[in-house]
Amino acid sequence: MNNNSGTPSYFEFTVFSDYGSLRYLSFCLCLLIYMTIISANLVIVLTVCVEKSLHQPMYIFICCLSLNSLYGSAGFFPRFLMDILSDTHFISRPFCFIQMYVVHTHKANEFNILTVMSYDRLVAICQPLHYSRKMTLRTVLCLSISSVLFPVCVLGYVFYMTSSLTLFFCTNWSVVQLSCVDTTIISMTGQFLAVASIFAPLFFVLYTYLRILLVCRRSSSEFRGKALQTCLPHIVTFVNFCISVFIEVSLSQYKIDEVNAFIIAVLSLEFLIIPPISNPLVYALNLPQIRAVISGFIRFQH
Repeated sequence: MNNNSGTPSYFEFTVFSDYGSLRYLSFCLCLLIYMTIISANLVIVLTVCVEKSLHQPMYIFICCLSLNSLYGSAGFFPRFLMDILSDTHFISRPFCFIQMYVVHTHKANEFNILTVMSYDRLVAICQPLHYSRKMTLRTVLCLSISSVLFPVCVLGYVFYMTSSLTLFFCTNWSVVQLSCVDTTIISMTGQFLAVASIFAPLFFVLYTYLRILLVCRRSSSEFRGKALQTCLPHIVTFVNFCISVFIEVSLSQYKIDEVNAFIIAVLSLEFLIIPPISNPLVYALNLPQIRAVISGFIRFQH
């Protein structure tokens, strides 16, 4: 493409194919997944908001996690469902960037919230006498807002730079790779932010759980059991999300033309499907406080 050529206003998703009647089956399956994500996460959000006994830091962060799942899935599934049934798969330039921005901020928000949750568990287990003083409502709100505002601002700047490129698809790394202009600064900035946003939270979470492990080794078996009960859902959630993001990032670096399109589509969507469904289930099944409120509400309805 000529660097001086006009910037196109619309772009086509090439991954969609005409599978005949199978596209209706795919639509129903994806709609069921989307409805499951909405229902499961809304249950967690409403449970935490309505039940006053759950107005504690750990449950507020769980609520933020569910809200972020609703945010990320809303930025992807409506458009995806429309494309499954549509005969044309064009997206405008503004909506392309909006979709990229929502998906990337969703990932960054998830990492930040999970990192903040590890700090909450660190204080609760290693410094229980100072927990109420350190994890005040003001502190919780500041941590929650900061975990969202930071990626919103930083990624906003990155996508502002990316928007000046003259050739792109609706994934940010492909935009940089396929641009007709010099992308050295954008590539360096993006790689630095990617490394910082992934490894900084990862190292912090590992550090917090190392501290928690050392405290549990010197404590009673009853204390270890309670600590495991509150930490296990977070560990499962964090590991699951890290695996999902690793798959998505690996695919962006891989020559996808050499792999079956269906496999690429499934693996690419893993981080938008599995964590939003598994997170509410993990917390609802493993935390007795949430499980008890949900069970009580179900009995009340009957």
